[in-house]
Amino acid sequence: MRTVRTALVALVAGAALSACAGQGAGDGTPAPSPSGGSPVTDAPSTGPADPTAVAPSSTFPPKDRPGRPSRPPGPGATTLTGTVEAGVEPGCRLLDGYQLIGGPTDVLTAGAKVTVTGQAKPDMMTTCQQGTPFVVESARRA
Repeated sequence: MRTVRTALVALVAGAALSACAGQGAGDGTPAPSPSGGSPVTDAPSTGPADPTAVAPSSTFPPKDRPGRPSRPPGPGATTLTGTVEAGVEPGCRLLDGYQLIGGPTDVLTAGAKVTVTGQAKPDMMTTCQQGTPFVVESARRA
């Protein structure tokens, strides 16, 4: 009899605690997390898993090849010429205050004098802590 009573008390306490944990302030807002931060939700992330990841190859035009004309720059494109510098973080490349995103890695090496065409994306998030993100549409040695 005593075991049944203990089990019943544990069951009722567990149900009460789980009901309290699932409720917010009663106004439809979720309950705050124990750390005081925002609660974790099951909502899927809308951003990329790796902000420095290069978009699929269909986004960038193919590399320029001898005998093949390059594509004209897209609307709002900017052309930069200068020497590529290595960033503070591995894999980060800079040109005139811009962080180069994408483009041919064999052309955009540290120390190379290049001309790149693309678009500045100041709102793009990256893991590199330098420069304004610049999505490269085409690049060639200068």
